[in-house]
Amino acid sequence: MKASIQWDGELRFKATSGSGFEVMIDADQQQGPRPMELILLGLGGCTSYDVVQILKKSRQQVTDCRAEITSERADTVPAVFTKIHVHFVVTGENLKPTQVERAVRLSAEQYCSASLMLERGGVEITHSYEIA
Repeated sequence: MKASIQWDGELRFKATSGSGFEVMIDADQQQGPRPMELILLGLGGCTSYDVVQILKKSRQQVTDCRAEITSERADTVPAVFTKIHVHFVVTGENLKPTQVERAVRLSAEQYCSASLMLERGGVEITHSYEIA
């Protein structure tokens, strides 16, 4: 993978992914999220992808999946994440709670590269879910 980050003035940068997509990163939050917010977004996207794919492979009829993420950071510099909680709200037809729990667990323990990388770096990551 590759990425390019181009300064765009003030505390704003244009990030371009290797696949050609652009995202504005802005410490002042005028034109884009802050860098640490992007880490949470990446984690949420990674684990949500896993959960939906695992549920589909388990023949669960998922119609929606939302990951609500909260975090805590160190009070000192560097202000790294110390705790992250991912709460899934999964909607679908006749979803089996055991299958949803299994999908969340497999993502957390085996498949989500972002989650596993952060955990190995010392971040405490917890998960929960509800079926809506």
